[in-house]
Amino acid sequence: MKNHSFFYRNGLSIVFLSLLFICLAAQMLTGWQEFNAELKDLQLPPIHLLPYLASPHFFEATFENWESEFLQMGMYVILTVKLRQWGSAESKDLDKKEEVDREPKPSKDAPWPVNKGGWWLQLYKHSLSLAFFGLFIVSFWLHFMGSRGHFNLEQSAKGLPTETAAAYLSNPKFWFESFQNWQSEFLSVAAIVVLSIWLRQWGSPESKPVDAPHSETGK
Repeated sequence: MKNHSFFYRNGLSIVFLSLLFICLAAQMLTGWQEFNAELKDLQLPPIHLLPYLASPHFFEATFENWESEFLQMGMYVILTVKLRQWGSAESKDLDKKEEVDREPKPSKDAPWPVNKGGWWLQLYKHSLSLAFFGLFIVSFWLHFMGSRGHFNLEQSAKGLPTETAAAYLSNPKFWFESFQNWQSEFLSVAAIVVLSIWLRQWGSPESKPVDAPHSETGK
């Protein structure tokens, strides 16, 4: 095995996490300014940056997006087990079994749940989708709490009644925030599934080889 540098071995995650933190920092600053402008309109005092990070405005804006991302990836992982798309690089082959379909075999290099067997192995076989759906549930709850808190803050400032958690579950504002993000995530998955039938990106594992026929299904 070649002695690659740490960045070479982990460049994809490092770059994406760096982009995440850059964008999250920009969101914090701009969201803080927007929230203080909103508080001014409501004739409420402004808040400092650190308290803003625990505000319902920040929770609402952050987790309504995270929730849709985790839902998208969880659904993608689950649906690609059984469903196929002719010609797509994102689909398994239409006819033959693939490497990911074989039953796991214990070995010295296999992850420990494989060697342990039993319930550990059953959980590990579905751990990726379980992780995504678990993160979706947590993000969904945090979005709900942030959205409700933000809504009740505006209601209180206007002298209007606030809503309990049970009542807010039927508030169209909350579901509008969710569905506007969910539909965009499903659109992006549909786009890469369909566009990878006819379009290529040389060197990317998310694309078929440039000279592959359109009918070739899978990478």
